[in-house]
Amino acid sequence: MTLRLVLMGVAGCGKSSVGAALSAALDVPYVDGDDLHPAANVDKMRRGEPLTDADRWPWLDRVADCLHAKAPVIIGCSALKRAYRDRIRAGAQGKVGFVHLSGTRAVIEARMAARKGHYMPLSLLDSQFAALEPPAPDEATTVDIDQPLPRIVARIEGWLKGDAP
Repeated sequence: MTLRLVLMGVAGCGKSSVGAALSAALDVPYVDGDDLHPAANVDKMRRGEPLTDADRWPWLDRVADCLHAKAPVIIGCSALKRAYRDRIRAGAQGKVGFVHLSGTRAVIEARMAARKGHYMPLSLLDSQFAALEPPAPDEATTVDIDQPLPRIVARIEGWLKGDAP
């Protein structure tokens, strides 16, 4: 099967770091979903304004298009709501696996405070957690991010070997 994998979770959960490490381990390209946002979305987040569903739909369609056109591929995308994940699945036109990178607000806040040069301000973290609908076991696997990166990657690799999307 062709791998179409989405690393999902709130801002600061490690999608980019895990994506890069998993990409290297699997020799599969990683695409940062942040790079697929329309400029208007980036500007809005930079101003500290949360995105609405209407803002997100075109972005989610770009994520789905990338999964369809570039598979095998790993994409980092918040995919906070089930409706978002459903839209991605439908647009990808093939099976999509989701890995929820989950962590406490305190862990994620500390990570966001330490990162530099990202347009997503810490002030939007509450809106991310408010929008998050944790995936049900039937639609994703959940990995705790409060562990070393190699362990996170190994956990995802193990999941893929047992239930490859």
